[in-house]
Amino acid sequence: MYADLFTTSPLAAPARCSSLVAHEILGLFLPHRRLAQESAPCSPGGCANCLAPHLRRVIDSVERGAPVVFILPAFPGKSPNPAKVLSPRADMAERQSLAFLDGLCRRVASVYAPGARIVLCSDGRVFSDVVGIDECDITTYQRDLSSLIDELGTKSLSTFNLDDVFADCTFDGMRTRLMENHGEPLESLKARVREGGEPQRMYCGITRFLLEDASRPDMTTSKTSLQKDCRRRAYEVVRRSKAWDSLLTECFPDAVRLSIHPQVCGSRKLGIHLMETTDGWLTPWHGVAVDVGGAFVLRKRQDVERAGATLVFSNGRPSHYVLERTAS
Repeated sequence: MYADLFTTSPLAAPARCSSLVAHEILGLFLPHRRLAQESAPCSPGGCANCLAPHLRRVIDSVERGAPVVFILPAFPGKSPNPAKVLSPRADMAERQSLAFLDGLCRRVASVYAPGARIVLCSDGRVFSDVVGIDECDITTYQRDLSSLIDELGTKSLSTFNLDDVFADCTFDGMRTRLMENHGEPLESLKARVREGGEPQRMYCGITRFLLEDASRPDMTTSKTSLQKDCRRRAYEVVRRSKAWDSLLTECFPDAVRLSIHPQVCGSRKLGIHLMETTDGWLTPWHGVAVDVGGAFVLRKRQDVERAGATLVFSNGRPSHYVLERTAS
């Protein structure tokens, strides 16, 4: 599957310089890392420990003269909480994020002619029923992503989702097949979360997101019940995330793994910011794009509206905000 992404080119680099090229390629990604707060300190451009899990894959691609393939599980669908996002549709936040990723691939091509490819492994179908996003909204969002990629005119970005793997199934059937083939028992996951580290960090982060998404004006559930429900659903989100990760490893065994979650130094995943934000966990599908004087930043909708930002429409749909800088 997707084997053509790894096609060898006659521009293969000599072995003696492939390591230098690989270091330069990864060096373009490292300044945009999402580092976990508990990560050991390292240099802004990364350290040997940061590079170690990814370097061999990049070197292998360079030695073959093939594009370096990255996979990014991301872009599931917009948060169902209107205090965080504008609508269920992809908007300027996604457009800016895709343009950023395309720009990264262009910079790779400037130092390594075969360039890079980033496969956006849109995982909304994996989680829709446990995070409260309508299946129709997932379908529309996936189409929006493909349309934005077409508008960018890039060959470096592509999408991959559960529909590509289990096309003959219902949506519930897709998720059932995924978990039957790649799922981890719930008790095993709970034990790993109790041990701390990355599983606990991910569980806590997902619980926080679910609680924010569910804290809407139309909710009548008590806060205590809501927290209990979000903790329960967070375990299922993490289980499915791990199953999706396992499937992606099977489908893209030679790809470098990116992540939108903060990662510790030396993780097998390279955490990456898609837009400027002060929140290490905020994503384009949990926030809105704000033009702050020619540059876009990512914020939650309710925060920028409180700051008096102006909403901008594009093609009849809400797109982003403009926030005028106040004179100091």
